Amino acid sequence: MSSRVLELLSSNKHEKWMAQFGKTYKDAAEKEKRFQIFKNNVEFIELFNAAGDKPFNLSINHFADLTNEEFKASLNGKKKLHHGTETSSFRYHNVTSIPATMDWRNRGAVTPIKDQGTCGSCWAFSAVASIESIHQITTGELVSLSEQELVDCVKGNSSGCSGGYMEDAFEFIVKKGGIASETNYPYKEADKRCKVKKESKYVAEIKGYEKVPANNENELLKAVANQPVSVYINGGGHAFQFYSGGIFTGKCGTDPDHAVTVVGYGESNDGIKYWLVKNSWGTEWGEKGYMRLMRDIGSKKGLCGIIANNPSYPVA
Repeated sequence: MSSRVLELLSSNKHEKWMAQFGKTYKDAAEKEKRFQIFKNNVEFIELFNAAGDKPFNLSINHFADLTNEEFKASLNGKKKLHHGTETSSFRYHNVTSIPATMDWRNRGAVTPIKDQGTCGSCWAFSAVASIESIHQITTGELVSLSEQELVDCVKGNSSGCSGGYMEDAFEFIVKKGGIASETNYPYKEADKRCKVKKESKYVAEIKGYEKVPANNENELLKAVANQPVSVYINGGGHAFQFYSGGIFTGKCGTDPDHAVTVVGYGESNDGIKYWLVKNSWGTEWGEKGYMRLMRDIGSKKGLCGIIANNPSYPVA
């Protein structure tokens, strides 16, 4: 097939992709630049899948016109995530009864997948997801809570769409006495002015939070057996960017640049153990917004550093 025909096919694919995801560019030069990046990403995805030597696949998604460097820079607003400090108490330390598999979605404790968009607010989505779950576990009510309140109102080390920390979110909610619902304080995908809501508007509260001891997958397992847990990971790998299904075993660093929520764990038919991760990149990414990330890999930090940076969970 001639290079001209290939170029036309690629161009047609790019046009279809733009229509599917509602993408527009400011001018012809920008469009051409994005098309070249798109073409390179499609080639990367097709070569990866053709090799067929990994237990996961990739596909074209809404990140397909970003270089991996651009994608990495957008993850957490370029903020260097800190490790925080250990908290003295870890309530699940002595847990001995751990189910072989856990999926908090099946227990009605996980809200549908959300999309943070172009705002580096993964930290707010991770914190909210674990609070939504503990609220449901303790009250029986599943309510979608407000990430925007955290983006607008949490100060200190966190700075809205420029990145932040789950610990700051938990501390803010404890101090404030609760968090608003998504309905009362909807997501705007941008930094806005903090709206002080009346106490009656708060629909969920927490007493505090605790941290899982670092570098210990078994301790994280104990925690996730009891409630979903917020974790820092490295989500900047090229394969991570286009993950579409299966158990992720790809290359990723251990320095955290993204925050997600572990909502379960399990084991595949061929014996690969995994964490079930809820992401905040919409349903077009991964397994309808989720990832199965390989666990028990024998590394001190876990795959993508999932256990390296003191996972944390709210206490209701």
